[in-house]
Amino acid sequence: MELKTARLTLLIDPAKKAAFERLCASQDVTPSQVVRRLIRDYLAAHAVRFVPSGAEDDEPARGRKAPARRPRAAASKGRSSGGPR
Repeated sequence: MELKTARLTLLIDPAKKAAFERLCASQDVTPSQVVRRLIRDYLAAHAVRFVPSGAEDDEPARGRKAPARRPRAAASKGRSSGGPR
């Protein structure tokens, strides 16, 4: 299962968007679900392979070594350790 997400922004005719959203609602699916399915099908139709995000977590079970993870500082929030500026 994919764990990470990225945003895809696209421009579309407002009337087409409204019609798409109505159709999705009538089929009890979200527009995002339909777009993700379209992208998966398009990639498969063109034989494009990819490793879904989150698949790295399954690697140790297949005998591969997982990459080392750095411990996160509890209160750093991206600041250097020199204190407040």
